[in-house]
Amino acid sequence: MYLRPAFAVTALLAMLAGCASLTESTEQSVMVQTVLDHREIAGVGCVLYNDVGKWFVTTPGRVTLRKSAGPLRIDCQKAGKGWAYEKVESKADANLWGNLALTAGVGYVIDKNTGAGYDYPATLTVVMHPAQEREEGPTPSPGVTLF
Repeated sequence: MYLRPAFAVTALLAMLAGCASLTESTEQSVMVQTVLDHREIAGVGCVLYNDVGKWFVTTPGRVTLRKSAGPLRIDCQKAGKGWAYEKVESKADANLWGNLALTAGVGYVIDKNTGAGYDYPATLTVVMHPAQEREEGPTPSPGVTLF
């Protein structure tokens, strides 16, 4: 009779032990650096964003962002130098897979929604494209929305 509560508590603790939301942070610090023509270029403004937020950093620099199961998009630009747009996929860490086995999928769903079970690369090297002179074209007619 007294074993049921003890067993229930033990089972609950075992299930929570695999939960990355309890052991891992939902935030991650990443280093962003930019390269143009095989050389590092400093002072580039980059916007990093995923489905849970948006962050700004000037390269080379470090920024703390919220982790997500979705991709991280990086949009960089430096006037007169160049631009870049890249997408980095998040990777499931070992805690996420252990969580799937230990909690019968319940913790997996929680970790997927919080991003705690995922990581982005610690260093993001963004390859810039050289700036090109803009061609002078016809002026858009009034009322046309440009995106």
